[in-house]
Amino acid sequence: MVEGNNAADVPAAFEILLEEIEAEIEFNNQIGAKLFESSDYKKIQAVLEHVEQLNAFRDKVVVLKREYLKINNQVNSYEINEEEKASASRRSLSRLPRGMRTPQEAYYQPILSVLVDMGGAAKMNDILTQVEIMMKGILKDVDYESLASAPDMPRWRNAAQWARQAMVQEGLLKADSPRGFWEISESGRKWLESKHPD
Repeated sequence: MVEGNNAADVPAAFEILLEEIEAEIEFNNQIGAKLFESSDYKKIQAVLEHVEQLNAFRDKVVVLKREYLKINNQVNSYEINEEEKASASRRSLSRLPRGMRTPQEAYYQPILSVLVDMGGAAKMNDILTQVEIMMKGILKDVDYESLASAPDMPRWRNAAQWARQAMVQEGLLKADSPRGFWEISESGRKWLESKHPD
């Protein structure tokens, strides 16, 4: 892999963008919930459409992030000498702050492991309680900070719920589980076994 620039900077930028989009989605969901109380169906529909568009945009950003990682991993056919590294570093206008949140993909294995331990399906809150314990030492300080749009929700919990959404789309979790329940699929079991071939 090319080492002329910090390899974590671009993925970190994607994480920042995803977090801002997710916060915007959560904010609009809260607005929608309040509008339901007023029965203003025209405004409710407008907010729902906006959330749908934001979700679609977020999915595109996730695809772009994965595409970048794939491209970056393919570029490994040459090395950059120290002089070139120094030159590239001088051209870098700014550095992203360190301590970015834990990537969404890091939640996959803990979520699936917890589900297997719980018999394959469980309530979201019970799962996340165990996921937090399992990820102690992996989660960073920034993961425990509250979201600006949802002060009662730590960043890691929001990220875990988005990870669940991605895992449903990838077939690792079942899409037809009762509301508030997460359930591992057969594909999810195979994925987990591939990470732990005993």
